[in-house]
Amino acid sequence: MNTKLHAVTDAKGRPIRFFMSAGQVSDYTGAAALLSSLPKADWLLGDRGYDADWLREALKDKGIKVCIPGRKSRKKTVKYDKRRYKRRNRIEIMFGRLKDWRRVATRYDRCPETFLSAIALAATILFWL
Repeated sequence: MNTKLHAVTDAKGRPIRFFMSAGQVSDYTGAAALLSSLPKADWLLGDRGYDADWLREALKDKGIKVCIPGRKSRKKTVKYDKRRYKRRNRIEIMFGRLKDWRRVATRYDRCPETFLSAIALAATILFWL
């Protein structure tokens, strides 16, 4: 059993939205699922897995500036703000905080719905800490 957790955080690194997909599914699936529920924001920071022209256009239509480096296989390089991209560590810190919860880190729950429930409970408490 393998799953991938896609998350949206605010500027402070607090979790806001989650989407769980199968582990072998592309990151684009998670991006498409979370796109319609994005909160109002000035910038979106993401890693190379979320580099897609359709995602950049959709975010531009919403008025959100994008700071996602291009994939290494991309033919035309994409410019991004390297200083701003360093702030992406906040989502990594949020995932680290989630993994402080033993149930989430060791994946006790075999059922994806139950696992997502444990993540939601941990995220609710993390949001207020």
